[in-house]
Amino acid sequence: MTNRTLIIGKQGKTGRRVEERLIAAGHETRAVSRSTNPSFDWLKPETWLDAMQGCTRAYVCFQPDLAVPGAQEAITEFVRQAKIAGIHHIVLLSGRGEDGAQKAEKILIDSGLYWNVVRASWFSQNFSEGFLIDGVLSGKIALPSGDIPEPFIDVDDIADVAFACLTEKRLINQVFEVTGPEAITLNDCARIIAKVTQRDIQFVSITAEQFLSALGEQGLPGDVLWLMNELFTVVMDGRNSVPQDGVQKALGRPATSFYDYATKAFESGVWSLPTPEVENG
Repeated sequence: MTNRTLIIGKQGKTGRRVEERLIAAGHETRAVSRSTNPSFDWLKPETWLDAMQGCTRAYVCFQPDLAVPGAQEAITEFVRQAKIAGIHHIVLLSGRGEDGAQKAEKILIDSGLYWNVVRASWFSQNFSEGFLIDGVLSGKIALPSGDIPEPFIDVDDIADVAFACLTEKRLINQVFEVTGPEAITLNDCARIIAKVTQRDIQFVSITAEQFLSALGEQGLPGDVLWLMNELFTVVMDGRNSVPQDGVQKALGRPATSFYDYATKAFESGVWSLPTPEVENG
């Protein structure tokens, strides 16, 4: 059997980065999503086994999040099918401070397969590749829980740790809790991005109800709205404020700071504003 790695979430923030690292190192991969052939859809377990065929390792990013109802049942079934397909090592992306996520982790840990759990804090890239980019571009980041510190993690660090787990036997059967080097508030994030971009970017504190109402008006599905409510009304209570050393333990280097992430994002051009058109008189 080819030592091929299955990557669940081809277009995701972490999945595409893990795939890039594996390919660059000469490893064979199969990155899947609902639009690939073979396809993979978390809502259609009948698609999973075909995607797994010929793979011996898997990087798993569950959508929308391991905290949502039904995630544990999905991971249980995924593990069952993985054994049938011949997958022997699963690296699972998880979240900090989420009861549902920890139950899903235990399913993998107790499965009898080789395993790793990469338990991540909030992604820094939410400000440049996710739901917060519009706030950065508009100059007004409106969210609840602005005074709760969080050690935001650079997704490139997550991908580096996941790649190491998939390719280095010394790391097998371990949990790596990965965070940034310091806990900062959402207000701090806005201030740092403003400094890096040299623009006026403000954090505006709103209620969870206002935030969820705005997301609902954007047409987000119910499971995502449930997740956002869980994050801002339950998980962001300070329980995850202490930085952890998972990046250092796995890679032998410190985690990327939010300032360094913001500098990198700015230099990529993702926060560039469109140049106004000048009319010729």
